[in-house]
Amino acid sequence: MRVAIIGQAAFGEAVFRRLRDDGVTVAGVAAPEPTSNGRVDPLWSASEANDIPRVSTTSLKEPDGLVKWKEFEADFCLMAFVTEFLPDEVFTLPEHGTAQYHPSLLPLHRGKSAINWAVINGEKETGLSIFWPDKGIDTGPILLRKRCEIGPDDTVGSLYFNHLFPMGVDAMSEAVSLVAAGEAPRAEQDHAVATFEPGCRDQHAEIHWHRPAQVVYDLIRGCDPRPGAWTLFNEEKLRFFDCRLTGEQRPGMPGQVLDIDDEGFSIRLNGGVLRVGRVQHTGKSKLPAGEWASHVASPQGSASGNPSGSPSPPLHGLRESAGVLLPQAIAFGAPGSVEPGFWFSGHGVSATRRIT
Repeated sequence: MRVAIIGQAAFGEAVFRRLRDDGVTVAGVAAPEPTSNGRVDPLWSASEANDIPRVSTTSLKEPDGLVKWKEFEADFCLMAFVTEFLPDEVFTLPEHGTAQYHPSLLPLHRGKSAINWAVINGEKETGLSIFWPDKGIDTGPILLRKRCEIGPDDTVGSLYFNHLFPMGVDAMSEAVSLVAAGEAPRAEQDHAVATFEPGCRDQHAEIHWHRPAQVVYDLIRGCDPRPGAWTLFNEEKLRFFDCRLTGEQRPGMPGQVLDIDDEGFSIRLNGGVLRVGRVQHTGKSKLPAGEWASHVASPQGSASGNPSGSPSPPLHGLRESAGVLLPQAIAFGAPGSVEPGFWFSGHGVSATRRIT
């Protein structure tokens, strides 16, 4: 059986290599074509290296691209990470149709951010579906499903790369075998229990420190590595990665920084303590949290919003608040310590100190 692949990135490449290892004839590939700056998609590169016919995914929306697609003479097509909306003709040209990978247990979590929302919602289980695409978004009949556990500290990244990615490659291989044997199911989804969420973006990723500790932690895990759960620091977004929730009960207000060391810093939550491993301040690279905190707390550090590049003062004392304690703000003392009474803002307050 001749199989065509529409896909991209590492997952598309892995499916391509798996099918070839299985002895399947890959009839052709549709992938993003190389960019003007020389960036080449892994699936495109792998197909080129193996002299497999290929076409740009976006060209499948045009008559010339469809002509090339038809020339592949594929019996079956797999969609391995496709972000373009394509004409129905692309899916129906192969004799046995087209099957698509989706990283959730459909009909749950339809949409482009299925993994994010499963983690943000605090769910304990997810999985993947291989389904037959139709005119809706992730609404077609199911060919097969596979389940996996969501660990208590899983992020979107760990869940995908450690579980849903390798399971997905295996499932794509299994789908080809089922189709070749004439045993591929087409089980209709139960649309009455379907859920659909929007793409997970910054508007969904703001941390509200007063919320229960587990809710805050689930949001951070569900936005790691993208888009990155955030709070405001010096009126710019500060994003959190590689965090851990501990069951410690320590005094302080939700959002208050408790301590800083070489490994990171700790934030008091409503029902626990968050240990922060890495952060990213707007416009800058990700840094180990302890390194970032020590830098911004240093009298020689250059805090964001200081375009002159001259040394900035320590964050404690950057702004006074006319005798009031502004809610949920942060300031650092010297590296390795935190001046009491400072905490992260859920309302856009920049570094502030308490006036006594």
